[in-house]
Amino acid sequence: MNGADALLTMLRDYGVEVIFGVPGDTNVALYHALKRMDGAPLHVACRDERSAVFMADCYARLSGKPGVAEVPSGAGAMYGLPGVAEANKSSVPVILLVNDIPQMGVGRGTLTELPIEAMFRPISKHTETLHRVEKLPETIRRAFRMATGGRPGAVVLALPENLLYEELDVAPQQLRAEPQCRVAPAFRILPEDEAMGCAIDALLASKRPLIVAGGGANRSAAGESLVRLAEHLGIPIATTITGQGVISDDHRLAIGIIGDNGFHPHAVWALGRADLVMYVGCRMGSVATMNWKWPPADNGGKIIQIDVDPDIIANTADVDFPLMGDARATIESFLARTRSESLPTGDWIESINSRRAEFWTTMQSELRSREIPIRPERVIDALNLHLPAKCHVISDAGTPTPYATRFLKLNHRGSKLVIPRFFGGLGYAIPAVVGAYFAAPEYRPVALFGDGSLGMSAGELETLARLEIPAVLIHFNNGCFGWIKALQRVMHKGDGNDGTFGVDFGRHDMSKLAAVYGIRNFRVDTTEELEHALEQAFASQEPCFIDVAVESIADRLPPVYSWLTKFGVDPGVIGVQAMF
Repeated sequence: MNGADALLTMLRDYGVEVIFGVPGDTNVALYHALKRMDGAPLHVACRDERSAVFMADCYARLSGKPGVAEVPSGAGAMYGLPGVAEANKSSVPVILLVNDIPQMGVGRGTLTELPIEAMFRPISKHTETLHRVEKLPETIRRAFRMATGGRPGAVVLALPENLLYEELDVAPQQLRAEPQCRVAPAFRILPEDEAMGCAIDALLASKRPLIVAGGGANRSAAGESLVRLAEHLGIPIATTITGQGVISDDHRLAIGIIGDNGFHPHAVWALGRADLVMYVGCRMGSVATMNWKWPPADNGGKIIQIDVDPDIIANTADVDFPLMGDARATIESFLARTRSESLPTGDWIESINSRRAEFWTTMQSELRSREIPIRPERVIDALNLHLPAKCHVISDAGTPTPYATRFLKLNHRGSKLVIPRFFGGLGYAIPAVVGAYFAAPEYRPVALFGDGSLGMSAGELETLARLEIPAVLIHFNNGCFGWIKALQRVMHKGDGNDGTFGVDFGRHDMSKLAAVYGIRNFRVDTTEELEHALEQAFASQEPCFIDVAVESIADRLPPVYSWLTKFGVDPGVIGVQAMF
């Protein structure tokens, strides 16, 4: 076999089901091998290299398996940068194969030559160039080991074109896959026994404990274990945006979102009054802590932080009980060691849930509003009524985020809300639903995105149509970069003019764009049309595009903690309306 055959053989044996990629001058050998090899992974041809890596990222987030993307050299590699950076910082196992120029062309002015390792090293967990075809087996094994081991992350391999054509004389055993590296995390480590014992003693001595689950809890698949521990000891669970989904939203111990963007007042109230907070897979970064102000330093509460990455622990706050270990394995150890224990937290849970009930009751008037243009939260409420139990909702950063995080209700434990939060790049949701579908075809994929995102990823509508992905695509159409327009108004509050610049563009009926690709489409201007469109979309098994004319996020303050406080609005007061 040649290098391309050996590569695909190993990917197949690592359980790679699908490869997302874009054809180019330097990946002809790979494509030829994909076409002729029996049992090769399915190849999804994308319209943009950014999209290919975004698809791999979402596939990995929802399946736990490494997502694999491939791109050609030159601009193809450069377009892969955003997805690699997001996956790596979000601890998502992604492997990007860069089909590079032939080795003989290096340093000779060859078209599309780039220093791949130098370019990707600052934003990836591991970057490596294959220099000899005989080294391919160990290079692939190292890539999967690095992507899935420790804190999962993104790995980039540069594969010179000539090596994929070269013959490789190897025994089958030399192409072996390491079975533990087929999923992430590959190796689950535990904190030191003494440190864990001290943390457990502190937890059992608390009267108002609170768990805050971050994205690391999802990456570790710790949700089921967390819920069992919470139910056993009676501990309420709040989550960050990326931690959503570890517990179903209708659970009595699920108290909502903490953090700056789309927060729940009752969850923030609990965070400020807990006498012990256990952060599980949470960086305690700027969003989760509302710019490092929550929980208040003077409330006397203790902090336990569980994270697999020692660089994260106690990086932004004093931590009383730092525990370096895998989230799921550590929580399961907590559960085993507290099996005969209990905590008298009934009054604590009741006080939080009474505020939780007040929040949802008070918000009903906004959620059921029939104002025109339609409020973004009204879109989310209508979506809640039509979502199937098994669904994966993918949201872009921007307009949909604060409303999806605050108001979306996912009552099936396996359903997830995915948002690329670390770098907040637009153009994620539309391609990501392709990755979501291949990760879990039994879950209905739903995309939420604004005008800016659509403009950056509209080409992938063709991919959705070609592959017949049954995604429901909901476009929040407000004719602007809504989040940035709102931010400009926040930053220039009271300067006597509109305060915005460079953020507006034409309002168009974007359902016509979907029609170009043969996608079933709906234009929505009223709440009655919204209900009809959602009903029809979820009743079908084809891709559907719903273009909703919504109120701009820049006209009325969204539920963003720091923005509300800047305008003198108490974020803890439920139902307060604040206009710019």
